[in-house]
Amino acid sequence: MATVDESDPDTPEAYAALVDRSEKLTNVQMASMVLGWDQRVMMPEGGTPARAGQLSTLSSLGHELLVDDDVGAWLERLEATDLTDDQAAVVRELRRRYDRAVDVPADLVEELTAHQAQTQQVWQEAKAEDDFDHFAPALEELIDLHRERAAAIDPTENPYRVLYEDGLPYLPLETVERIFTELREHLVPLIERIQTEGRELPSPFEGHTYDEATQMALSQEAVDLLGYEREHGRLDTAPHPFMSGNQFDARITTRFREDDPIDALTATIHEFGHATYQLGLPKDEYGTPLGASLSSGVHESQSRFWENHVGRTKPFWEFFLPTLKEHFPHLEDVTVEEAYAAVNRIYPDNLIRVEADELTYHLHIILRCEIDRAFVEGDLDVADIPQVWNDKMDEYLGIRPETDTDGCLQDTHWSYGFAGFQGYTVGSVLAAQLDAAMREDLADVDARIREGEFDPLREWMTEHVHRHGQRYPTEELIEVATGEPLTAEYFLEYVDEKFTDLYDL
Repeated sequence: MATVDESDPDTPEAYAALVDRSEKLTNVQMASMVLGWDQRVMMPEGGTPARAGQLSTLSSLGHELLVDDDVGAWLERLEATDLTDDQAAVVRELRRRYDRAVDVPADLVEELTAHQAQTQQVWQEAKAEDDFDHFAPALEELIDLHRERAAAIDPTENPYRVLYEDGLPYLPLETVERIFTELREHLVPLIERIQTEGRELPSPFEGHTYDEATQMALSQEAVDLLGYEREHGRLDTAPHPFMSGNQFDARITTRFREDDPIDALTATIHEFGHATYQLGLPKDEYGTPLGASLSSGVHESQSRFWENHVGRTKPFWEFFLPTLKEHFPHLEDVTVEEAYAAVNRIYPDNLIRVEADELTYHLHIILRCEIDRAFVEGDLDVADIPQVWNDKMDEYLGIRPETDTDGCLQDTHWSYGFAGFQGYTVGSVLAAQLDAAMREDLADVDARIREGEFDPLREWMTEHVHRHGQRYPTEELIEVATGEPLTAEYFLEYVDEKFTDLYDL
């Protein structure tokens, strides 16, 4: 828990009061987190009305704790005070949060939170029934509430830019758009070369059925081998895989396909990566920004690092393939080369983002960002989303979903908010940059992965990323961790080398 030495003459009284308030606010938010996790994992379907009220009340309490007049007074006093670097970081982050909340009416906060909880249930029903019309009214009401919140935060700014700041603070939208352009210009021709010139890769996992219980046992063993702290986490299933938690309690979920054991395995490793970030945050800073994760982009760098730069590597499959065969003995004849190729195959005809390969994944993100922005800015009506979604899938990937379940209803994210899909691609780009920096510092990372020695990798990430919490703004953290600003260079070099070799281009 956060500790402030109030007897220290160098600790301003206002700072001790602010940290105390921050810890109370965090506790309210973490209580909401647990209720949200329960809704998505264990709550009976009929519990939504009560859960919406519970979450709404907690969000109102958190809002009141944050925008209280005392908080504004403490911040003003501290901004005119000499502070340590850590204290200044705490004040900076709480100022940002205060400024983004103080003009938002409390009744809007309550209404928005309640509607998000209700929309989550409506989305699950609509997806299961392939019925976008069932989801559309809730989605339309939700976007109106988010636009209203954006206008309250900054009535002079584009609402999309305001909402973008929720997930990717301190990383200019222009920087991300430049990286997206670089990726689009590079990945599209690479994918086309693979399709027209690449060799046919083996599919050793196809043609079999994989029962859910055994897949769960495999996922459990995988995260245990990677070093998941079970006393601080658990693995469950959910309609859409996610991680939820803090440095004391970081829970992960996965989902299963009976025809593909790799889908759940990579999803589980992905969420494990998110959990390593939460569990690597300083425990003695719980309740302050120094004990909180920084942004969605940095968070995704951790999940994409473990999923792609560990879980999809040949050294990992040299280590892990025997474990897979123990759970599924009918795969006894599969070789490391076959497994490595199979988990890295390009599937341009895949409709589902969370099942997408490492290259086409980013085209899924780009089309979402374009639709998301047009919808938030009022240039796209809710009724037109399915058609526009399908058209963009056709444009970018050459495929059209036959159902909305496989199209615009596949992800849960619009049930909660808008803008910030860029974080997924930012995370992949940053993961490659962090991987390159790690390999400069650690001797033979591949050998460590091959031997199942994952502690040094987690410890490197904790030292360079996790332990800082929100000490640095995003761009500064990236420079501290890697020695240079965010760049797509490492990601593009990585995918060029990997897929040119894999497909014999």
